[in-house]
Amino acid sequence: MTSFDESKLTKGQVRKLTALRKSLGSDIADDAFGKWIEQQSKEIPEDPNVALLTATLMPLIEQGKLRIPRGGYHVRRGRGRVIIERATE
Repeated sequence: MTSFDESKLTKGQVRKLTALRKSLGSDIADDAFGKWIEQQSKEIPEDPNVALLTATLMPLIEQGKLRIPRGGYHVRRGRGRVIIERATE
């Protein structure tokens, strides 16, 4: 049986657990929910594009040569360069 902390569950997860307990009983439901929550918590693989952008831009940010505005930004390609613009709604 996989253990889980009920106080750290989201509202949707609590609803799912309650529904399982009503339909299957506490013992079976706790075991099934524990297995389900274990499957849900597996790590999502990192996006290679995000990793490449981070590796490229972080040294420039740390050197003070690049400033990324708060409130969002758009990254697009230009002719031989990367253009970062403030996001507009």
